[in-house]
Amino acid sequence: MVKYYCPYCNPKYQFEKQNQKGSLICGLCGEDLVKKPIIRLNQIIAFIAIASLLLPLIYTFIFIIKSQIKLPKKNYQANINFRITTKDQFQKTD
Repeated sequence: MVKYYCPYCNPKYQFEKQNQKGSLICGLCGEDLVKKPIIRLNQIIAFIAIASLLLPLIYTFIFIIKSQIKLPKKNYQANINFRITTKDQFQKTD
């Protein structure tokens, strides 16, 4: 549905009429109605401004969560020493 508006009248009190040619006119002042664009320039600028403020925040939260989830690195040297000592303990008990 395409929206039309009168640039001169208050939007609360506008209503559409059709003239004899079939084009839409304002019911209050009689001016031709203007088609309202789907996306306006100020909406694009606002989206870019919000994105520039929120993306770094989201980026930092993702890396904080990733660092919390990351498994600790295995210390293979300590693991080998533990195996040797446990192996020696089992051999002594047998």
